Amino acid sequence: MGKFSSSQVFPFLKWLSGYKQSWLAGDLTAGITIGIMLIPQGMAYAMLAGLPPVYGLYAAIIPQLIYALFGTSRQLSVGPVAMDSLLVAAGVSVMADQGTEEYLSYVVLLALMVGAIQVLLGLLRMGFLTNLLSKPVITGFTAAAAVIIGFNQLPHLLGLDFIKESDIYRLVVEVANNVVEIEFHALILGLVAIGLIKFLGKKDKRIPGALIAVALGIGVVYFFKLDEAGLSTVREIPSGLPDFLLPNWDLGRVGQLVPLALTMAIIGYMESFSIAKALESNKRSYKVSANRELAALGLANFVGAFFQSFPVAGGFSRSAVNDQSGAKTPLALVVSAGLVALVLLFLTPVFYHLPNTILAAIIIVGVIGLVNVTYILTLFKTDKIEFSILGFTFLLTLFTGMVMGIAGGIAVSILVLLYRAAYPHVARLGRVHGHHEFRNVRRFRNLDVWDDLIILRVDAPLEFVNIQYFKDFVENEIQKSTGEVHAVIIDAGPISHMDATAVRGVHEMVEALKERGIRMVWCDLIGPVRDAIHVNGLMDVIGKENIFLDLSEAVNGLIGEGDNRYKEYAIQSNL
Repeated sequence: MGKFSSSQVFPFLKWLSGYKQSWLAGDLTAGITIGIMLIPQGMAYAMLAGLPPVYGLYAAIIPQLIYALFGTSRQLSVGPVAMDSLLVAAGVSVMADQGTEEYLSYVVLLALMVGAIQVLLGLLRMGFLTNLLSKPVITGFTAAAAVIIGFNQLPHLLGLDFIKESDIYRLVVEVANNVVEIEFHALILGLVAIGLIKFLGKKDKRIPGALIAVALGIGVVYFFKLDEAGLSTVREIPSGLPDFLLPNWDLGRVGQLVPLALTMAIIGYMESFSIAKALESNKRSYKVSANRELAALGLANFVGAFFQSFPVAGGFSRSAVNDQSGAKTPLALVVSAGLVALVLLFLTPVFYHLPNTILAAIIIVGVIGLVNVTYILTLFKTDKIEFSILGFTFLLTLFTGMVMGIAGGIAVSILVLLYRAAYPHVARLGRVHGHHEFRNVRRFRNLDVWDDLIILRVDAPLEFVNIQYFKDFVENEIQKSTGEVHAVIIDAGPISHMDATAVRGVHEMVEALKERGIRMVWCDLIGPVRDAIHVNGLMDVIGKENIFLDLSEAVNGLIGEGDNRYKEYAIQSNL
């Protein structure tokens, strides 16, 4: 393993050393803009995570600064996000009651563990783990998470006071039972806020719609004394920067949190990296490193835990606004963190009259964008199996919880992958009349075929999982033939690999066919497959005279059109 340069360990040295004065205005503008977005979003997502709103501001300071130092993306905005907040609430609430010191200590320890796992995976160069999460699984999981998030904001949006339920059915029943208790001031304010944020977002994403909604809510409550009429508000927010505290941990708590921490580490990284790559593709002036991003996000979570932060990740909307506002470097994150710190130091009393329904509205608008309706409809039209995986993940997440949902989605995806590997596509071929090309007899008409000759193409590696299916397929084709079969030709071009079990299976098949007077001919073998045939002694079984460079010459030789060119084109391959 080669040595790392200082700019590889500390990516900020690279952009800082080449910093241009012309970039400063864009970084300052973007930093102020996303800082303004983070203030209401952070408080809202802290509330979603079952924490006091001030912890959302804590999570918007140190993690941003750490990522600015170690992250390789220059526009990714790291901080509180809806998905992580919901996972925190769903996972930790079964271990401790929300609002208690124990709950808070679990959440901070979770951030520490998520960070440690991400750093470890980054150092081990395990960024590829996100490939386990297919697009249908993530889309189904995210859509279910959005529904759960939205429904869990109903009590705040409606001004109702009851214990939130993780079960959607029970939550709906609870709302129905308390419908006569709806606080219409809360409902009207919340609906107006949702409409306002959506409207301003369509006009220009850089307009801080959430902050405007917050200012509107505070103003209405203050001037009309709605808090005295029973409207729930944020009230006291502690002022001052977060203290440095060691997370409270023991092996029992760590053991409880491991499944949730591992899930959040992978999901948070996947979400962040996909955003970073999308921004990189737009710029192409720098390179995002998968493993360094994983380590950088881990450090942001790990160090943030010592300053009372809950788990963070890259936010899509904030990152997009950061980019559109002119951010050239992570200096924008430093400016954003500084702005949040100033609010904590001097402006927390402003939020005393902020109604909780406004924070619920911000969350609801945020999660609406999580549902990729276009992709879901496209998948329904184009791939029913992948759509079924999406639907299964959605329902499992909705009714059993986040961790089970994502684990179940991954498991089903792997089972489908194994099924497809076990039953690969095998096509019987015929020659296009008057040409040297061959096509699937089930898809094309008027192809030249021969009763005594079977031509097959295997569109997959031959491995232990599918060799028996391949042997059965060959036998079935022989049985279905109307004439006496003298040869079976295998177009092996798509076969990229042949493992030991497959080699043994081919050996048995060749011998069995020889006993019946049927030759097995192979053509278009690629290097790794030829190597496997030579190393395992299969070449002597097949016979060099039955190995051809291409399918056309193999067919010509067998049907008599190639005369004595049969052996001339046989591969004389040596290791």
